[in-house]
Amino acid sequence: MNAHLLQRASRNGLDWTRALAFLARERQSFAERNPASAALAAQASEHLLFGVPLHWMNDWGTPFALHVCQASGAQVTDVDSHRLVDFCLGDTGAMFGHAPAPVAAALVKQAARGYTTMLATADAAAVGQLLAERFGLPFWQFAMSATDANRYIVRWIRAATGRKKLLVFNGCYHGTIEDVFVDLVNGQSVQRDSLLGQVHDLTEHTVVVEFNDLPALEAALQQGDVACVLAEPVMTNIGMVLPEPGFWGEAQALIKKHGALLVMDETHTISTGPGGYARAHGIEADALVLGKPVGGGVPCAVYGMSADLAARAVKAKQDAPPGHSGIGTTLTGNMLAMAAMRATLAEVMTPAAYAHMLSLAEWLAGGLRGLIARHGLPWCVTQVGARTEFQFCSAPPRSGGEAEGVLDPELEYLIHLGLLNRGVMITPFHNMMLVCPQATEEDVALLLGALDEVLSQITLTA
Repeated sequence: MNAHLLQRASRNGLDWTRALAFLARERQSFAERNPASAALAAQASEHLLFGVPLHWMNDWGTPFALHVCQASGAQVTDVDSHRLVDFCLGDTGAMFGHAPAPVAAALVKQAARGYTTMLATADAAAVGQLLAERFGLPFWQFAMSATDANRYIVRWIRAATGRKKLLVFNGCYHGTIEDVFVDLVNGQSVQRDSLLGQVHDLTEHTVVVEFNDLPALEAALQQGDVACVLAEPVMTNIGMVLPEPGFWGEAQALIKKHGALLVMDETHTISTGPGGYARAHGIEADALVLGKPVGGGVPCAVYGMSADLAARAVKAKQDAPPGHSGIGTTLTGNMLAMAAMRATLAEVMTPAAYAHMLSLAEWLAGGLRGLIARHGLPWCVTQVGARTEFQFCSAPPRSGGEAEGVLDPELEYLIHLGLLNRGVMITPFHNMMLVCPQATEEDVALLLGALDEVLSQITLTA
């Protein structure tokens, strides 16, 4: 065992010798239990790059890609007929459960009427009204993903303000909009090394500061060239980072003072409640983005604007020469997506659904804290509504830099594989769990029991 592994194992309260032996057993168990997935993985590798439709599907830490045949409510069934309780939920895409009945019914009904026409439907007007009522912003547009929605709202704001720069927080995630792949390294903005095929320097037009760092935020805004701050109200993808008390109130004042606009990306933090984190905590954004779960899992996204921003955006479009704006795709706002969003907003994302999700997530968070204490681990638990995560540090991180410093992909893979073999799925990229409306106390108990068993195999206190 090398010095790095020994240091990391000690930091996380692990017996790494036992952990590596456990990992070997779990990999063998997974291979033995999933012959149909193994066969499909071999077949797919003949024609699919990396053997999967999206290379992220290999990030589960399994010996080969798990293949599924059905997903319903809080459960996924794989091709080897194992039922898995799902706390990943498509990494938020199915936050409100797989195939919610109102969405399924709406899709069946719409499928007989057509899929896409590049024309508006009655559902579009209804969805616009539902969004305005829920989030408090009067004007909306649509996209196929949160990535697209973020890209489009940044373009609208640059056009409306005449400013070029975007400000993001270190470790942020806003899909694959190129502008955000800039990190803070030793106090300097640096283009992320992992970004493939990038040909122009992103640091020319993207400014990065740490989350919760108000002096750094003000220093960046004082230059007077930032069009907008694009942010999640709570950082989620680097590991959850909560805003410190008063941060968003002061940040909003600084953003407004220096003539920039604020965009809230609520794609993950919609777990907070029916109107998202911003509305629940009094954050008044100029624009809002929501992707993934807004259509019940059907590919679609939305972005909304204040009346003032909408007027400026319309003027920018009217003043521009004729031609493609660079905003939108042909399938944007298609008939199936609009039907799915209408059903999701009206019948799935309800106060009753949230009440169940939040209550069960609170119980899960308490159970996780109890497990961590019982195994003597220097870890913490963070919760944002129905979203809960345990992190490999004793106190919640204050910034993206701190959160990145405690990530341990090898340990994550080990834990996630152990949970998979015990009938439970959590998000593969870190240790995030979502509770959907169909989840039960029995499901949470299964997760806690499985994690307890895994920890018992790898900790020093076992």
